[in-house]
Amino acid sequence: MEILFYRYNSICEPDIIQVFKDFGITVHTEDMEITDKHVTPAQCATKVTEWIMEHPLAFVFSINFYPAISYTCNHFKIPYVCWSVDSPVAELFSNALKNEWNRIFLFDKAQYAFFYPYNPEHIYYLPLATNANRWEKVILDMTEDDFVKYGHDVAFVGSLYSEKCRYDQLSHKLSDYTQGYVNGLIQAQMKVAGYNFIYDTLPERVISEIASADPDFYKGEDVFTDTDRYLVAHQYIGIKMACVERQEILSALSQHFDVGLYTRSSTDCLPKVHNMGPANTLTEMPKIFHASKINLNITMRPIETGLSLRIWDVLGCGGFLITNYQTEIPEYFEIGRDLEVYENTNDLIQKVNYYLQHDSERMEIALNGYEKVAKYHTYEMRLAEMIKILSGQ
Repeated sequence: MEILFYRYNSICEPDIIQVFKDFGITVHTEDMEITDKHVTPAQCATKVTEWIMEHPLAFVFSINFYPAISYTCNHFKIPYVCWSVDSPVAELFSNALKNEWNRIFLFDKAQYAFFYPYNPEHIYYLPLATNANRWEKVILDMTEDDFVKYGHDVAFVGSLYSEKCRYDQLSHKLSDYTQGYVNGLIQAQMKVAGYNFIYDTLPERVISEIASADPDFYKGEDVFTDTDRYLVAHQYIGIKMACVERQEILSALSQHFDVGLYTRSSTDCLPKVHNMGPANTLTEMPKIFHASKINLNITMRPIETGLSLRIWDVLGCGGFLITNYQTEIPEYFEIGRDLEVYENTNDLIQKVNYYLQHDSERMEIALNGYEKVAKYHTYEMRLAEMIKILSGQ
């Protein structure tokens, strides 16, 4: 069996490629979007067409959804398989979503429930996974110096989104009413765990004002429904909330604990946080997760119910994890046994303090979490489930 893997350099692509190869599949890769971030849909379609014409492909695969690939595969009647690892993904609103030859896998049940009705025979739910074997090879080579260098009482690896917040870039164009409404909405949402109400509570006035203020606001010509509410809620307010939430939480934690932050974002607003700079995903990140006493996950609110890749990877590295509550967590893990969750900042501070004083309990939970993901939640298992669905078994 031969497939084409259309790449854009997602961190999970190498693991997925390796598993496909381990399954005996011949994997061809198209890498042009790794080096050129301005590839047009027409160029994408042309390149995929060339691959289809030159190889007997069983399917074309990508991380996240490419309408140009979907239309091309639909024309040639070849399955287009994609696995969403992000939310939001504006391209999912394309009419291409409805194509017969799509096989779309979504990791967030809320995202799945939203899009499933538009192509119910060809959209599936599939949670994310980790590569415990890859992480184990890095961790087993760790030295005492590595444990000193990468070990923190509390570690967080990720962006503060301050440099990516489109809402902040246009807020000076917004009325006092809209800014006040958005600020109030964010503060109210931060008090609620496990349910995202931003999408449902946005007034049309606020949506229209934010959309009009950004000359680059996404206006897909080939969409099956109005996308303004969804994009304002997730790409603008959702990202702004991630910025506010992460800064507030890290600031509060840093008043009490040693907090190591690995990021490219500016931390001028967090004077007590130790900015360690960016971490290499494959060589440094697993050392941080394994060496730190507590690893923190703060899920972006646009991921409404699902488990982000960070959760799977921390546990796959044998790290102890405290994460915000997501409604899908109990479907895969036992809270307090495999990982820990927090409801708000005060609850998080109390739990960090508790687990820093209870080493054996913390390490037992980390071991339980590792054993569970290594046994049940690897890429081999996820892709085996995907292949089973694709084969109709």
